[in-house]
Amino acid sequence: MHIQLKDLNFLGENLHRPESVIATAKGELFVSDHQCSVHQLGLPKQPVHGVPEGFLTNGIALTPQREFLVANLGAICGGGLWKIDHQRQLSPVLMEVDGEPMSSTNFVSIDAKGRKWISMSTRKIPRTLSFNAHVSDGFIAVMDEHGARIVADGITFTNECRVDPTGKWLYVNETYGRRLSRYPIFDEGVCKLGHKEVIHTFSDGDFPDGLAFDCEGSVWVACVVSNRVIRVDKNGQGHIVVEDPNPNIIANAEAKFAGAGLTFEDAYAGTVQTLGNVSSVAFGGPDLKTVYLGSLGAQRIATFQSTIAGAQPPHWFY
Repeated sequence: MHIQLKDLNFLGENLHRPESVIATAKGELFVSDHQCSVHQLGLPKQPVHGVPEGFLTNGIALTPQREFLVANLGAICGGGLWKIDHQRQLSPVLMEVDGEPMSSTNFVSIDAKGRKWISMSTRKIPRTLSFNAHVSDGFIAVMDEHGARIVADGITFTNECRVDPTGKWLYVNETYGRRLSRYPIFDEGVCKLGHKEVIHTFSDGDFPDGLAFDCEGSVWVACVVSNRVIRVDKNGQGHIVVEDPNPNIIANAEAKFAGAGLTFEDAYAGTVQTLGNVSSVAFGGPDLKTVYLGSLGAQRIATFQSTIAGAQPPHWFY
């Protein structure tokens, strides 16, 4: 399956950094938005109360109570994991773990057992100091009935992390490690992770950001800079589903990455393309065959029909 840009449809308007997308069985579509943190497409934007200066909504998760957990990438106000309640009030949930500040909290997902998995991209401030292959100081934390704790460390810019449909593996994109990795989950007593396995390594301008699972056990990975969505199968083989590359942007990024690393401008250069620096993938629609693409720079959500259904996410019937 290969989707052409001409086959894309677009939803929404005037979105601001719609990095993360959530679809539900009810047909709802929620996106992160810099203006209002979380926005439901089709409805007016609703203000959020109590937002500190410098707050930057990145990954979002829908809870069983239909509140939202928000990963704050804004180090200027401490980063951390936050919650938006039914009154649209924003409040901190977790600002440090095991004594480590969560200054660049990137993503949060909730698995079928209700555990929260939180990615911290880097301990460096500003985070652009880790836009290279030489800094591996990101980590993953879990929140469950035993509290919050770091369960994986030494990650090269931790991005989206999700438990797979089997419940046996935690997958994570290491953006500047340029790899899709996974950890076995051990549930005996206190939940912990085993040794990391690398599933797929990326190149040619591909810097993995978001991920989603399909019903066949493959992982769909959204790559910034290259503006590609790549389906990685169970054997670790990658197949391009849709792409919107700019050769000059890719060449510049590769040259910078081979040296000291990317600047903010290099990493975000792909926002000028139609896909807007594609950053995430979500499956929705009545048959889970509608694909929605989040991005760092587009003002709309790109969407298309897939021949392969997505795996039902834990929040599907929330």
